[in-house]
Amino acid sequence: MRLLDKYISKNIITMFCFMVAIFSLLYILIDVTSNLDKFIDRKVSIDIIVRYYLAYIPMILVQTSSIACLISVLVTFGSLNNSNEIIVMRSSGLNFWQITRPALCFGLMVSMLVFWMNEKYVPKSYQTTKEIENENLILEVDSKRKKQEKIKNVTFYGLNNRLYYVNNMDPNENELFGITIIEYDNKATIKEKVVALEGKWTGIAWKFFQCQVTTYGEGGITEPLKVKIYKEKLMDIKEGPDDFMRQRIKVSAMNIRELNEYIDRFKNSGATKALNNLRVDLHHKIAFPFGNFVVVFLGLPFALMTKSRKGMTFTSVGIAIGISFAFYVLSAVSLAFGKGGLLPPALSAWLTPGLFFCVGYIVVETSYVN
Repeated sequence: MRLLDKYISKNIITMFCFMVAIFSLLYILIDVTSNLDKFIDRKVSIDIIVRYYLAYIPMILVQTSSIACLISVLVTFGSLNNSNEIIVMRSSGLNFWQITRPALCFGLMVSMLVFWMNEKYVPKSYQTTKEIENENLILEVDSKRKKQEKIKNVTFYGLNNRLYYVNNMDPNENELFGITIIEYDNKATIKEKVVALEGKWTGIAWKFFQCQVTTYGEGGITEPLKVKIYKEKLMDIKEGPDDFMRQRIKVSAMNIRELNEYIDRFKNSGATKALNNLRVDLHHKIAFPFGNFVVVFLGLPFALMTKSRKGMTFTSVGIAIGISFAFYVLSAVSLAFGKGGLLPPALSAWLTPGLFFCVGYIVVETSYVN
């Protein structure tokens, strides 16, 4: 590694660690302030609070890494610009790619680190924080109110190798709407598929209305043996309303492999909307970490502009905030379009990183910094 690369990388890494520490501390302080009444009402001990926020750290790091990475890079190059070091580098014959190589490598390394944390630590972190929250932080009144809210897109893998999907669930009346249940054998071949318009809990069992039950042979979905239609049917389902509430699948608690396997099991259910949403989430899990590299790549040309160096450090922070805000807003919009069926799942997840990368490349190629 060149001496110049070491010098720039050291400054970027130092600033990045500082920004991550600041963002984590601010997040925890704000969250503690907002939850202070819950801590007092539930008489939560200090050790539980410490465990809760320690478990939260991987999610905080993943969520704040992109802006921390961008600010650290732009502040470093803004400082180099203020001290005329960028001009010296350009005068020595170094082009844009040679000067920014440490920053681009750092952005790529952070992207890989975020991807690794998303796969290994974030799902466990999410589960741990939810367990602590449910046991110690949620007030009884809030718990009752949450149980009374209607739920959309309930999906989970239940007993007897059954995969459940419900369009809507009303916990107040213990009613299900738009039900699809797929049962597998031990070889993961579809054995039976149940589709019902509505279901109601009788107190001891589920009664389905306008129900169709399809039984399959050894060939699975390609070999339907018989189809029965019922106006009303009592179902042999072990899960009650509380199980439906408790066993709902949370995408945040799954890594890419687990989510992909879940989609594979669910792909023949006929629940196209739920599958589309899950595929959008899957592609977003893959695309999201690379946002760190993309925002750095887009922000670097602005940091290297040498016509106006005065106050460039503060300007860099403003540019970082603006780019990060635009990235998150456009990403949220494209994901919403994907889940609404207006964009294919892969395109909705990769549209924002791809667009920002293209804009960054155009700026680099057309700017005078080259």
